[in-house]
Amino acid sequence: MCYSAMVWEDYRKYCRTFGATLSIHEFVRLVDERLRDSKIKLPKAMTDAFADPQSDAERGIAAKIAEFNREQASATEQDIFKQKKRLADAERSLQTKVTKKAENDRRIATDKIGKGLLKLEDLRRTAPKDRDSRIFPGVYAPVLVVENGQRVVKPMRYQCRPAGKPAFYDTKYPGTYNARRDNLEGFWKGQFGVSHGIMVAQRFYENVERVDEDGKPFNVVLEFNPADGGDMLVACLWSRWTDPAGLEPDLLSFAAITDDPPPEVAAAGHDRCIVPIKPENVDAWLNPEGQPLAELYAILDDRHRPYYEHRLAA
Repeated sequence: MCYSAMVWEDYRKYCRTFGATLSIHEFVRLVDERLRDSKIKLPKAMTDAFADPQSDAERGIAAKIAEFNREQASATEQDIFKQKKRLADAERSLQTKVTKKAENDRRIATDKIGKGLLKLEDLRRTAPKDRDSRIFPGVYAPVLVVENGQRVVKPMRYQCRPAGKPAFYDTKYPGTYNARRDNLEGFWKGQFGVSHGIMVAQRFYENVERVDEDGKPFNVVLEFNPADGGDMLVACLWSRWTDPAGLEPDLLSFAAITDDPPPEVAAAGHDRCIVPIKPENVDAWLNPEGQPLAELYAILDDRHRPYYEHRLAA
C-alpha cells in the first residue's frame, strides 16, 4: 500500500508539463467548502500555489485561502492560550501533590502547545518545506485527467469513494486510497476503463514491520526513491461522488493503482508498489473508454521500472 507520497502540488507544473488547464471551478468549490468544513485537508504546497494569482478567479481562491488561514490562526492561538493555562494549573497542583490527573494534564497540554505552535508556524511561513507536498489518505492533491477531450487538473481527495457507494465506505473500506491491480475488475469495475488519472510523485512511503532483538515486532516507515531521480507518473482511478439526498457536496476522489513490488521493494519488507506508467502511454491511459481492458492492462505491465532506493523516513 502506498500510504503516503511526496507529490506535485503546484497545478502550474502540471499545466506546463502536460499542456493541461486548471479546473478553476473545482478549486473554487473546494476552498469554499473548506471554509465551512475545516476537516478538509489541503497540503500547504497546494494552497501556496495561489500565492501569486494570475486571474480574477485565482485571486478569489487566494482570498478564501487567506481567510481560512486567519480563522485557523485565531482558533489555534485561543487553544494555545487555553492549554498554557491548563499547563500552569497542572504544574501548580504538582508542586503540592502528585496526581495522575495533574500529570496527564501537564503531558497533554505540553503536547497540544507544541502542535499548536508548529501549526501557527506553518500558517505564517512563506518558505517551502518538503513536508508541504506530502499527502496521506484523506488529503487532497492535483490529479491530471481528460475532460471533453482536454487535459485538465482537478483537486481530488486521496481516498476514493466510488460513485453510487454510500458515504460510510470511507470508514468501512479505509484502504481505498489504493486500488489493487488484481481487483480492478472487481471493486473498481466502475472506474477501471472509465475514469483514469495521473498523480505525479517524487517518492513514496510505506509502513514496514521489523523485529527487535527480543523477537518483538515493531513498525518503521521507509522512504522509497527512484534511483534515476525522475518523477513517477502514477496510474490512478478517480470518481465523482454525488449525494443522492443532495445534503452533502460532490466529492472528487482518487486511488493509486498498486501491484506486486519489484525485488528491491519486496526485499525491504513491503508487498505492494505503485505503478508508474511511461510518458508515451499517458494519452492512452487518460482516454480509456472504448479500449479493450487487455490494452489497459498492457499499459500497466509496460510500466516505468526504476530501481527504488530506500531509507528510514525522517
